[in-house]
Amino acid sequence: MSEPTGLRARKTERTREAIGDAAVALFLEHGFDRVSVSDIAAAAEISKPTLFRYFPTKEDLVLHRFADHQGEAARVVRDRGPGTEPVTALHRHFRSGLDRNDPVTGLNDHPEVVAFHRLVFTTPSLAGRLTRYQLEDEESLADALGTGVRARLRAAQVLAVQRVLARTNWQKIADGRSADDVHPEAVADADLAFDQLR
Repeated sequence: MSEPTGLRARKTERTREAIGDAAVALFLEHGFDRVSVSDIAAAAEISKPTLFRYFPTKEDLVLHRFADHQGEAARVVRDRGPGTEPVTALHRHFRSGLDRNDPVTGLNDHPEVVAFHRLVFTTPSLAGRLTRYQLEDEESLADALGTGVRARLRAAQVLAVQRVLARTNWQKIADGRSADDVHPEAVADADLAFDQLR
């Protein structure tokens, strides 16, 4: 008897998460460049070919944690309410992320999140791969905003603003401040940045 599709998908996702978690734990402990794919496969108790079925590259083992946010800006624009301008919807969404201490805003002081961001921002191959993800997001957002160069420019501007805000928040926390302490500044910075976009 065949396994139900939903159950199979859940098992696949659990396996994927377990492999990713094992990899990130090793990377945080030893550094990205000091951990081999063989080390990760051994820690996850799978073969290298199995690992590569779930994650095509070593960098994807880390950056899969951004997958939930892939295309997020485009979804926010497409799902906005009637009469709401795209930049206003994106501003509200970012502010909501700040209030929830969403790691993607950089405003999260959990030690593992801070260490994870440090790993991504200080490892050239990860930073390069993250740029690729961001370019894909830019294309999706541009499509949601319309056509032509104006939509592409607006998408690039919005995502650059979000990237700068998140990196600024993370740096303040990496320097030893708490998320609660940084929050008012992060909100003020976001308001200023999105006002300038308008």
